[in-house]
Amino acid sequence: MAGLSFCLAAVAAALLLTLRADAAGQNPDHVLQGTGVKPEARRPGEDSTIAPEDAARFLSCYCSGHCPEDATNNTCHHAKKKLKLTESCRTKTVETKQREIVELTIAVNTHFGSLSNVDDSPKAQTRRTIECCNTDLCNRDLQPTLPPQAPSEGSPHWLAFLISMTVCCCTLICVTVVCYYRYKWQTEPQRYHKDLEQEVFIPVGESLKDLIHQSQSSGSGSGLPLLVQRTIAKQIQMVRQIGKGRYGEVWLGRWRGEKVAVKVFFTREEASWFRETEIYQTVLMRHENILGFIAADIKGTGAFTQLFLITDFHESGSLCDYLKLSTLDTQTLLRLAYSAACGLCHLHTEIYGTQGKPAIAHRDLKSKNILMKKNGTCCIADLGLAVKFNSDTNEVDVPLSTRVGTRRYMAPEVLDDSLNKNHFQAYIMADMYSYGLVIWEMARRCVTGGMVEDYQLPYYDTVPSDPSYEDMLEVVCVKGLRPTVSNRWNGDECLRAMLKLMSECWAHNPASRLTILRVKKTLAKMVDVSTSGR
Repeated sequence: MAGLSFCLAAVAAALLLTLRADAAGQNPDHVLQGTGVKPEARRPGEDSTIAPEDAARFLSCYCSGHCPEDATNNTCHHAKKKLKLTESCRTKTVETKQREIVELTIAVNTHFGSLSNVDDSPKAQTRRTIECCNTDLCNRDLQPTLPPQAPSEGSPHWLAFLISMTVCCCTLICVTVVCYYRYKWQTEPQRYHKDLEQEVFIPVGESLKDLIHQSQSSGSGSGLPLLVQRTIAKQIQMVRQIGKGRYGEVWLGRWRGEKVAVKVFFTREEASWFRETEIYQTVLMRHENILGFIAADIKGTGAFTQLFLITDFHESGSLCDYLKLSTLDTQTLLRLAYSAACGLCHLHTEIYGTQGKPAIAHRDLKSKNILMKKNGTCCIADLGLAVKFNSDTNEVDVPLSTRVGTRRYMAPEVLDDSLNKNHFQAYIMADMYSYGLVIWEMARRCVTGGMVEDYQLPYYDTVPSDPSYEDMLEVVCVKGLRPTVSNRWNGDECLRAMLKLMSECWAHNPASRLTILRVKKTLAKMVDVSTSGR
């Protein structure tokens, strides 16, 4: 309403300005049309001939085109009065709207007299000039010249009117947009969930572990019921922010005293939130080496919408953070590598049955997306880019998210765009390349002979800290380089075996790479040998 009132006031002001400008925009010689002495014209019917004895009392002027009714032979007469100003004849040149030059030779009285039969309205012409003389018929030879034409500019009142209308229209548009989005924000929660207010009763004393165990024993295998998830999400208390990424933020939360991780997605990452939620809720998805999923929900307010993904909380953080601060012995290295292989193997493997699990490829495997657990093992997280394979229809279910994987960990066929997007095995082999780089990061932090390297990301010595596609393409595909290894690796049996393993994982040809099942079996044997040799 305030915007509409402002617009009406602006239009009224513009119209008032227009009327005042029209009233004031008179001719330059409008002062000649005042209340001066009118010329004494002869009455109709009287003889127009002037006696010689009266000639001294009259001034004769030549007129053309605009002559009085009593003029004879283009000559008009004006009576001389006893005035301080002298009488004069005038010739006037005007420019019409059609830009035609018209010369009017007229008789006039200079004492605020009126121009004889001339249209002097402000709309009749734009430029004019007048020359005067004071002898009989002297104005016949006058040739007034129009003044130079000023640069054309928009009329001030019309300019003001246009500005006012523009401001008015912009204000109306802004008010409309604000009202629309306010309405949209208020109704958005109902667009997602019409029953957000519904809750289920969760008995006091029930832990998250109990609830998840009950859901698994019920036979569904797809996680907690939807209403239970919403109830948990509404009851969680946010404690502090513990991380931030391109997708959103990670918060530490509490539910009935238990710590949970709350991943809050940006609104623009709704596709990633939906995909990750869909993957976690896949039948038979739960595994000890896959991040434990608890609940997913959308919280909408009048101003914005929050996309929540609630998972288990691991205090040690990501594998990347852990390796920066800690070194590994041989046993820990093998345990981490094996647990990561188990989680990836569970993703890649299709489980057949009436409620089977599809094969899933991660597509963004890296040390920051692997979390450390208290027992020294790790679990795989961040499934927002995962693809599923439907063996019944032989189709690859690729997410609609605009996100892409991390360039530093991209396989050669991804960098040079030669990956067959319709072949699921191509995504599996791309994951194996990334897994080989993660094993390299672990092996650098393994202490052998009292020596260990500082933690570094793969290709730290060949590409910038934030490499582009072109940087990675040049190093990985054109030059065929791989992360450098220390000479000490060849002097240790475990590191030598790990080097052979990772080299077969990051081979340039995808068909030459090991499968995750083969890697898992190899690492299992190494773990057994290491354990029995203690």
